[in-house]
Amino acid sequence: MAPDHSRAPVLEALAEYHASKHLSFTPPGHKQARGADPRVRDVLGDAVFYGDLLASGGLDDRRTRNQVLERAENLMADAVHASHTFFSACGSSLSVKAAMLSVAHPHEKLLIGRDAHKSVVSGLILSGIDPVWVEPRWDADLHLAHPPSAEDFEAAFAAQPDAKGALVTSPTPYGSCADLRAIADTCHRRGRPLIVDEAWGAHLPFHPALPTWAMDAGADVCVTSIHKMGSGLEQGSVFHLQGDLIDPALLKTRADLLGTTSPSVLIYAGLDGWRRQMAQHGRGLFDRALGLAARVRAAIEEIDGLHVHDRADFCGPGLADDLDPLPVVIDVSRLNTTGYRVADWLRTHRSVDVHLADHRRINTQLTHADDHETTGALLEALNAASAASPDLHTGPMVDVPPPALLRLEQTRLPRDAFFGHVEDVAVQDAVGRVAAEMLTPYPPGIPAVVPGELLTEPVLRYLRTGIEAGMNVPDAVDTQLNTVRVMQ
Repeated sequence: MAPDHSRAPVLEALAEYHASKHLSFTPPGHKQARGADPRVRDVLGDAVFYGDLLASGGLDDRRTRNQVLERAENLMADAVHASHTFFSACGSSLSVKAAMLSVAHPHEKLLIGRDAHKSVVSGLILSGIDPVWVEPRWDADLHLAHPPSAEDFEAAFAAQPDAKGALVTSPTPYGSCADLRAIADTCHRRGRPLIVDEAWGAHLPFHPALPTWAMDAGADVCVTSIHKMGSGLEQGSVFHLQGDLIDPALLKTRADLLGTTSPSVLIYAGLDGWRRQMAQHGRGLFDRALGLAARVRAAIEEIDGLHVHDRADFCGPGLADDLDPLPVVIDVSRLNTTGYRVADWLRTHRSVDVHLADHRRINTQLTHADDHETTGALLEALNAASAASPDLHTGPMVDVPPPALLRLEQTRLPRDAFFGHVEDVAVQDAVGRVAAEMLTPYPPGIPAVVPGELLTEPVLRYLRTGIEAGMNVPDAVDTQLNTVRVMQ
């Protein structure tokens, strides 16, 4: 019997719980909003508290015999062509760590694109896995990294044949994509699994005009943040598995090791409802979203000083293999300002928030939730920002080094550096020292410095000038980077 995608097991169990008028003498202590502060209820609404109950002993019985979560995960797997799916209420940061721990043991090697998210580096710190960094494809003119190619992973396997597998990030937060099928083939010829951090690709299975979905491309594990491009709540993530290179029971135990014992039913409900929405209506929703994105891109291109990055900018020899058009990445450098200042101006003067900003770009991410009203307000705000550009000229600029100088030498395992004996030194004295902390411009959250890397003056100057220009480096012990944590 074909799976029934009109069903939503978590949402249905929630409705049944309320209809049965359960009386709870368990956590959570607000007891279906009754104990919540009225001032909180005024802001959040009671629906948040009504959906907040125990997953076992609340949504399901204490032994989960109704298999509510399992049924929801099975429907999700069917919707995206995976063999197994696991829900995470701790975001893709948990999911990608669980995948890494399923592929490599402490001190074993894993090939990883150096444009990985900080959650991957956190996984290295926790696991003791030895990273073999695979260089992204750098665009030296645009100062932007695209995912490594299959040839890059082929060369890395040839140099490190004992590597246990590979991890690639695709799409990037800028929407550029790798040829996942070719990378999967590179791994599988060696009997090695491929992990895809596809946190930005929740929508990809639901429209043929979008870049290839990791499961359809043959990846073994795929990690997806439903809250990023889907309709899930923040922290809602799923990870999918197929093939026989990774034991699903092993993957589940790794996730259980890292996950909370008090998962949010609200987050599970968001994941379940989003799957139903996409299975029933995804094609039509993304027909509309893609058409809207095309019109918005063309309109922004007509605004003075703005340029929308497209396939001609991001794809081609030595660059990305594909492009997701929904992240509308706008180069503002012709306004003689930074993306940081444009992002701040839009928030302050037009109440418009952009996804990310860097030294020359902003990303105005579109999803199936946008319409002519939201994009009309966006275009009006961007026109106003262009007109206000003389006010945006003043301020420091970021000193971005060429790609070769951005890369640092990994001299120690990230875990050894992070947990070793450390000290904080003045930034000018950190040159030549081994970093003991992550230094990550956020968003997009790709570390410029990983624990165990040898610090250099160009990278420290890039971060310092970035902070002065508006860059956020929240994981630094000293977020102003007057000092840097290094190994003793």
